[in-house]
Amino acid sequence: MGDEADLNKERLELVLEAAGLDLWENDLVSGQVTHKASKTFEELGFTQDEIVTGVQDIFGLFHPGDLDKVKQAVADHVAGITPQYRAEFRLRSKAGEWIWFANYGRIMDRSSATPGKRLIGVTFNIHDRKQKEDEIAQINQQLLEQNKLLQELNTALELLAANDSLTGLANRRTLMELGANECKRTERFDHPLSLLVVDIDLFKTVNDAWGHLAGDRVICAVAQACAARKRSGVDIVARFGGEEFVIVLPETDGVSALRVAESLRHDVAALSVPVNEQGASASVTVSIGVATMHKGSGIGFEELVNRADKALYRAKGTGRNAVYCADVQQGGAPAVHVLIEPDEDADADGVVTA
Repeated sequence: MGDEADLNKERLELVLEAAGLDLWENDLVSGQVTHKASKTFEELGFTQDEIVTGVQDIFGLFHPGDLDKVKQAVADHVAGITPQYRAEFRLRSKAGEWIWFANYGRIMDRSSATPGKRLIGVTFNIHDRKQKEDEIAQINQQLLEQNKLLQELNTALELLAANDSLTGLANRRTLMELGANECKRTERFDHPLSLLVVDIDLFKTVNDAWGHLAGDRVICAVAQACAARKRSGVDIVARFGGEEFVIVLPETDGVSALRVAESLRHDVAALSVPVNEQGASASVTVSIGVATMHKGSGIGFEELVNRADKALYRAKGTGRNAVYCADVQQGGAPAVHVLIEPDEDADADGVVTA
């Protein structure tokens, strides 16, 4: 009988060794460790003598962040809350490194009549697995950060693709796309759609006198004046090219568009734009062409822009610093109006009907 017990013990030790498991046993009544996890101490770099004489309490080797979790897992099993005791934790090696281990155990002599006093379990090294988990977590975190950066870059690229790099206004491509949609809305809902083409008068003289950097400052100042008239979420303000801008005014008739254009003309004329570090400034004026379409006009957005552009050249032909309107009525027939500085030939609003 004794030989069979010894054989079974040897078999158990072989299985535990092959599986990398270290058997331990605690007496829950006395609190004594009746079978110490010697293999675990050896893995941590301690000799057998050190295990016997120097390392009496394995809890002294636990990582401070793990100890309470291990004790709670033991308490939950002892109280019958969990069917087994399971815990993962870090132990400090003799060299001072933190090594990951796991425990699995169970109270072996528990019955309905007795609470059980022997907690038996195994300890095994899970350091490689934890390192791989940490590596995967780091990779996932890097992927999250890279995806966030990629989204930010995509947003920035979309913004660059849709906006003029100098002024920040919508660019020509965006203008044509959004403008075409507004034309469809005009046909669908029977709302007027007005458009302003704004051009800086004699802009070449600014570049010739002060240089292209000064010219860029003037362009940006006029762009800001145009953008200041924008109704958020309604109007479209775009740089059409060079020193030319387009303002799209949905649900705006010709008379209202003329008021916007004239107000903008006055605001630009009042600008004083710094052009160098010595405090010099430049003043410019703009000429503006206005066109309005209604449902049934039979024209598209490109044609509306063309008509406003032709009106712009008529405004420049009056001597510049002027507004000219070609109001597109049903059937496409234009009615023209010129808005100039008030004089003896103009009415109180400075509007002359041609």
